[in-house]
Amino acid sequence: MSSDGLREGAAPVRVLIADDHPLFRMGLSLALKADGFEVVAEAENGRQAVERARQLQLDVVLLDVRMPEQDGIAACRAITDTAGAPIVVMLTTFEEPAVVEAARSAGARAYLSKETSPRELARMLRNILAEPQRDWLPEVALPELTPRESQALALMARGLSNKAIASELGISPDTVKDYLENVYRKLDVRDRVSAVRRAAELGLVER
Repeated sequence: MSSDGLREGAAPVRVLIADDHPLFRMGLSLALKADGFEVVAEAENGRQAVERARQLQLDVVLLDVRMPEQDGIAACRAITDTAGAPIVVMLTTFEEPAVVEAARSAGARAYLSKETSPRELARMLRNILAEPQRDWLPEVALPELTPRESQALALMARGLSNKAIASELGISPDTVKDYLENVYRKLDVRDRVSAVRRAAELGLVER
């Protein structure tokens, strides 16, 4: 890869930008083109991103996480679940560990902040394309659950009530309640549904 966004002896890197804000797409497109990249298409929602990624010969897809019709994580999974798929880079303002892990499990190769400067973004894209099999996503500090909390969480993810969890573990329902309250606090959620969803995103329970 040369320093101007071109691959040695090849055509420019072909990019799709997917974001629901037109001004952001425009600014990013202009910046990447100025650095030698070829922005071949844009998409305003996840569904469009998937359709255009399948129709076009692309090297990189830049996806926002939050988009209408189909969010970026679902779009990423749909794009990467095909042979010869382009590299997907999540470009977003959402930096929660659960979202990072969801992007990783969906097949994203990198997760960059929208605060990244155009020059730094171009540099990162070159690095990612030079090592496409590398996981460029940030490491996520997983919440540290005790063995009992992990057991209670796993049983809750299977749909068991507090009473059923208590029976399964041979403890009182009040103790189960204490364990689950600790789980909610560590996962930064407030209810069972959110806890199971967050735990699945972090790989703490099976989906």
